[in-house]
Formats: sequence, structure tokens, C-alpha cells
Amino acid sequence: MKTLVLAEHDNTAVKDATLATVSAAAKLGEVDLLVAGKGCGPAAEAAARIAGVGKVLVADDAAYEHQLPENLAPLIAGLMADRDAFLAPATTNGKNIAPRVAALLDVMQISEIVGIEGERTFTRPIYAGNAIATVESSDPKLVITVRGTAFDKAEAEGGSAAIEPVSGAGDSGLSTFEGSELAKSERPELTSAKVIVSGGRALKDGDTFKEIILPLADKLNAGVGASRAAVDAGYVPNDYQVGQTGKIVAPEVYIAIGISGAIQHLAGMKDSKVIIAINKDEDAPIFQVADVGLVGDLFKIVPELTAKL
Repeated sequence: MKTLVLAEHDNTAVKDATLATVSAAAKLGEVDLLVAGKGCGPAAEAAARIAGVGKVLVADDAAYEHQLPENLAPLIAGLMADRDAFLAPATTNGKNIAPRVAALLDVMQISEIVGIEGERTFTRPIYAGNAIATVESSDPKLVITVRGTAFDKAEAEGGSAAIEPVSGAGDSGLSTFEGSELAKSERPELTSAKVIVSGGRALKDGDTFKEIILPLADKLNAGVGASRAAVDAGYVPNDYQVGQTGKIVAPEVYIAIGISGAIQHLAGMKDSKVIIAINKDEDAPIFQVADVGLVGDLFKIVPELTAKL
């Protein structure tokens, strides 16, 4: 089976979500990687070094500078003429583009796979991750989004793929890029952080959240997350949210502070390698998935822990 993977990149480097998607695609067969953008040559060179990639297709055009799905989807659909499966990371970008590709190919999309059982059989979570569905496709072409936390990342070095330029119809004229406001932080980005410290509604308010969570995160060089309850209460911005309706993460260590463990939150972090929970309620659901649990007052425990690091 010949596969095409959409690369997430910043024109310089390929993002971690792509590496996991390449690993998934390699289980199906040959892997071609599409790098689309403007001035994306350095990203294409980085993509060519990824282990397991056979060929890198580069679409360097102003029309693809901002990854507008109305421009990218026709390009991808055209490249699928001699390929069997298209895979994209289950990121905001991937989720925006893949459905349009599926519509152009007139096939059903298979979303957020976490396992590959056969050439056309996949597993994916349903009911907020409480059940795993096995899905078999009968479509002639496969369009798939991949949950990056479920697959090991391909090695970023060691490959020597050929780089080949490709072109599409260019600007479709259906949408225009107006601008973006990106949050800047010196801390690791949530989806790629090795350690994450998350806070819940028990932290009372935004100032207390910063006072308790941030010093510990600084000591551990960790990303900072939050439960939906903390975000809804206004403690932190939306981009901190971990969970079914936030970001799906799987760090080496996940520290949940004052988080009860609602199903929606667990769906976003339960694949973490080690889960540490701090909560005064010993019956909190978070302790059912925690590897290490501390029952007590977070306002005493966390400052003590921070001071000893």
C-alpha cells in the first residue's frame, strides 16, 4: 500500500505530530511525505532525514503559505491518484484538511486512529475514550487522522529520502488568510512536553493557579495544562486545556493538581507514561488512573514539593 502523509511544519522543522503519523503510515506500506508551504525548503530537507520516509513531495507556493484547507485539499486529492491512503496528524490543521480531502475523493474519513489491525482495519476511541471501536473500511482510498500520542515517533534522523517538487491548482480563491495571534511561551508546548503540570478548579482563582502551579513547572521545565473547569472559571486561557475538547497529551510525567478526573479530562491524558495526582478527596476518579497518588491539601503539598526540587 502506498501512503501519503501530510507534514506539520513551520517551514524550518517538522513537528512531532508528523513523526508519529509517519510511524502509523509505515505500518501500512510505503510512505511519501507532503511538505506544503512557502519557502519550506529547510522543512523538506528535515523531512527527508526522517527514518521510514521514501519520498518527500514539496509544494512550495504562496497559495500554501498558511495551509489553507481550501487550497491544500485539491492538491492532496490530485496526489492520491496513484496512492492508497492519506494520513494526517489529528491536530487542528489535520482535522481541518482531512475531511475536505475525503469529500473530494468521495470516501468516509476514519478519525483519530490509535491502532492498526490490518491494511484496512483500525481502532479508534469512542465515548470519550471509554470504549475502543474497530473500524474496517471498504472505500477504494483511505483518509485517516492519527492520534499522535498512540504511536511511537519515527526517528527524526537516519533517513535519506528523495525530494521531488509537486504543484497543484494553487489559490482556489475560496478563502483568504487575514492574520493570527499566537500565544508565546518559553515553556514547552503541551503536545510535545515531556513533563506537564496541570491544575484544576480547586486552585480557587487565576492568581492562586499561577502561585501554585508555575513555580513547580519552572523547576521541572514542564508544560502547563489545566482542566476544563479551570479554563471555564477563567483561571487560564483556552490553550491550556487538556482533555477531550482540549489537547490530547502523553508526556513522560503528568502531574494533576486539584483535578478530580472527569471522563473528559482523562480522555486527554490517560496515555501519559507516569501519572501523579494530588487531591484532598481520596475517592476522586483521578486516583483510578494515577501511578502515584497523594491525598492531602495541595496548598501545603505543592509548595513543599517545589521547595525540595
